[in-house]
Amino acid sequence: MIADRVLKTLEFDKVREQAAKHCTSSLGRSHMDILRPATDLAEVQRLLDEMDEALSLLRIKGNVPMGGIADIRPQAKRAQIGSVLGPMELTEIASTIRASRILRQFLEAVDEEGDIQIPLFMEKKEYLPILTQLEHEIIACIDDNGLVLDSASSALRTIRQQLRAQESRVREKLESYTRGKNASKMLSDSIITIRNDRFVIPVKAEYRSHYGGIVHDSSSSGQTLFIEPDAVVQANNEISRLKMKEKEEIDRILAALSLQVQAVAHDLFLLVKTLGEIDVILAKAKYGQTNKCTKPEVNDTGFIRLTKARHPLLPIEEAVPNTIEFGEEVTAIVITGPNTGGKTVTLKTVGLCTVMAQSGLPIPALDGSVVSVFESVFADIGDEQSIEQSLSTFSSHMVNIVDILQKFDERSLVLFDELGSGTDPQEGAALAISILDEVHGRGARVMATTHYPELKAYGYNRPGVVNASVEFDVDTLSPTYRLLIGVPGRSNAFEISKRLGLPDHIIRHAKSFTGADRNEVESMIASLEESRREAEKDAEQSRALLIEAEELQEELETKLQQYESLKDELEKKAKEKAKKIVEEAKREAEAVISELRDMRLNAAANVKEHELIEARKRLEGAAPEEEIVKKQKAVKKKDIQLSAGDEVKVISYGQKGVLMEKVSDSEWVVQIGILKMKLPESDLEYVKPEKQKQVVAAASVKGRDSYVKLELDLRGERYEDAIFRAEKYIDDAVLSNYHQVSIIHGKGTGALRQGIQKFLKSHPRVKSFRFGEAGEGGFGVTVVELK
Repeated sequence: MIADRVLKTLEFDKVREQAAKHCTSSLGRSHMDILRPATDLAEVQRLLDEMDEALSLLRIKGNVPMGGIADIRPQAKRAQIGSVLGPMELTEIASTIRASRILRQFLEAVDEEGDIQIPLFMEKKEYLPILTQLEHEIIACIDDNGLVLDSASSALRTIRQQLRAQESRVREKLESYTRGKNASKMLSDSIITIRNDRFVIPVKAEYRSHYGGIVHDSSSSGQTLFIEPDAVVQANNEISRLKMKEKEEIDRILAALSLQVQAVAHDLFLLVKTLGEIDVILAKAKYGQTNKCTKPEVNDTGFIRLTKARHPLLPIEEAVPNTIEFGEEVTAIVITGPNTGGKTVTLKTVGLCTVMAQSGLPIPALDGSVVSVFESVFADIGDEQSIEQSLSTFSSHMVNIVDILQKFDERSLVLFDELGSGTDPQEGAALAISILDEVHGRGARVMATTHYPELKAYGYNRPGVVNASVEFDVDTLSPTYRLLIGVPGRSNAFEISKRLGLPDHIIRHAKSFTGADRNEVESMIASLEESRREAEKDAEQSRALLIEAEELQEELETKLQQYESLKDELEKKAKEKAKKIVEEAKREAEAVISELRDMRLNAAANVKEHELIEARKRLEGAAPEEEIVKKQKAVKKKDIQLSAGDEVKVISYGQKGVLMEKVSDSEWVVQIGILKMKLPESDLEYVKPEKQKQVVAAASVKGRDSYVKLELDLRGERYEDAIFRAEKYIDDAVLSNYHQVSIIHGKGTGALRQGIQKFLKSHPRVKSFRFGEAGEGGFGVTVVELK
C-alpha cells in the first residue's frame, strides 16, 4: 500500500484534481477523490485497459452519454428506513435510472457494430440493473420540475378539478366586487389576491364595514385591509378543505413511490457505484486526451522505461521531456550536480508516472513507455523541516529516511531528494553513500539526487548503479532540464561567475584553493559531457542510417518479390500463348493431312494442281510466325539510337517502359511501372511519343527526390499527425500509379491502427485493405490496394 503522505509529497492529489474536472457528475468526482494506486499487476492492467477502451470510445464516437446522473444514495438510504421521499428526490432517482438505461443502450449498440472492442465496458454494463418500471412510475406521477401530475391518480384528478371549479367561483364572486360601481372608491386596487391561502380583496380602511367578513392582513401604512368578504367565506373554506384532500392524496402517492424505491434500494446502490466508476474511467481518458498522455505497458519486475516523459503538472509547451530507463541491469540512478531545479522535477516525474499508471491514469510520455507496479513507493522530497516537533531540516529528513529503511523491500520504489543534505558535507556525503548501499543492496529500485561531489564517482565502482545529471547551459546561465544518464553533474560556479563579470584574477585565485584532484574530476566530467553529446549525435545519425538501410532493404525485397511474381506471370502467359499457337497449328495441319488423305483415297488421279497448292499454303500458314515478327521488329529497332528518357517497348514482356540509364554497351536500366530492370538493348523497341502525351510522359519520369516509397512508417507519430501524413501519402501513391502500398503503424495499443483503418475505410481511392501477412509485418502493418 502506498501511504497518503507519499502521494501528497509527489503531488498526486493535484493530478487527481485535474482529472476530476473531466467528470460529468458529482458522483464521478466523489469517486475520483478517493482514487488510489493499486498494487496488484492484474488489477493495474485492468484499470489501464478500461481507460484504453474509454479512449477508443471517445476517439471513434466523440462522446459517451452520461447526462442526468445524480448521487441518489441518500435518497435510497432514507427510503430503506421507511421515509417518504419528496418529488424532487424521486425525480433525481428517475433521471439517474434513465441515464443508466441510455448508457446501456449506447454500449450495446457499439458492441453490435463491432468497430470497437469494449469487453470491459460490457462487463460494467452487466452491473447496471434494469429499473425501467420504477422510472416509468415516477415519470408518470411527477414532472421534471418536481410537480405531482393530475394523472398520478384518478382521485387526485377529481380533487383538482373540484378545486379549480371552486376557485373559479370564488374569483367570479370577488371580481363582481372589483367591477362594482363603488369599487374605485372603496378598493385600493381592482385586483384579487391571496392571504393565508384564502382569496381576498384590498379594501380601504374606512370602508371595512361595507364588505364585512374577515381581515387577513393590512398594508404597512394601515390604509389598506385585505378582507375576505362574508359572501366568499364558505367558498374559501371549501377550497381549504379540497387543498387538504389534495395534500393527503399527494402524500399517499409519494409514499407509494417511496415504497417502490425501498424495494430496489440495493439495486440503486449498485447502479450508482457502477455509474460512478464509468464516469471516473471516462474522466481518466479525457484527461489523457487533454494532456497528450498514453497508456503504458506494465510489469512487476521493477523495469521502468519512460520515453520523452514530462512532469504532468507543468504546462505541455514548457515541460522538457526526458527518457529514463532503469530497473533491469541498472537498478539505481544517482543524479548529481548543483541545485538547478531540474533534479527534483525528474524525481517527481518518475514517482508520479508510477502512481498514475497504478491508478489507471495515462501517463505524460510517448507510446511504448513501460512502468513497473510496486507494492510500495517511498519519497523523501522537499523541505522536511518540522516546526511542530522542533526538528531541523536534517533531523526531519532522517526521521523520514529511518521510517523508509524499516519498511521498504525489493518490491519498492525509493526516491531520495538531496540525500544527506542539511549537515556537515563530509558526514552528509558518507551517510548518503551508506544509505544508498543499503537500499540498493536489498534489491529496491532507487533514484536519488545530491549535490555532494563525493557521490559523482558513486556509480563507477558499483554494479547496477549509474550516475546522471541535469544539463546546464553556461551561455544562458540556466538549466536545460535535459537529463544526462551516465554523466555526473559538475559545478558551474566558476563559469557562471566569469560570464556574470567576476574578474579573471579572482577566479584564478579561487581555483588555486581547489585541489588538483577536484580539478581533474571536473575536467573529466566536462570531457564526458562533450563525449556524450558527440556520441548522442553519432547515435542519432547511425539510427537514421540504419532506418534508411532497413527501409531500402524492405523496399528492395518487396520489389524483388513483385519482379519475381511479374516474371512468373509473364512466363506463364507466354507459355500459354505459345501452347495455344502450337495447338492451333497442329489442328490445322491435321485437317490438311486428313483432306489430302481423303483426296488420295477418293480420286487421286483427279486432284487438280491448284488444290495441291492450296493445301500446301494452309500447311505453311499453320506454322507460328512469332519469331519472324520479332526478327523484323528487332531489325527496325536498330535504325534508331536510344537515349535516357526514351519510351520503349520490352519485347519479351510486351510492356512499355522508360529508359533510365545505360549501364553497359548493350544493357539499359528500364523502369516498367514501379519496377526497375536491367535488360539487353536487343530486347527493346523504340516507341515514338505522341504529341499530346509529351507532358504526361515527362511528368511520369520522376527524379530521385520525388520518388514515392512503397510503404509509410507512422510508428511513434501522434494520431492527428499520422492521419495527415497517411492522407498525403495515399494521394502521392495514386499519382505514382501504385496499385498496392503498405502503412506501418506498429502494434502498440492499437489506437493508431484503428484510426488509420477508419481513415482508409472512407478514402475514395482505396479499393480494399488488410493486415500484413507473417512476412509483411503482421498486425503492425496494413496493406492497402488502390483503385
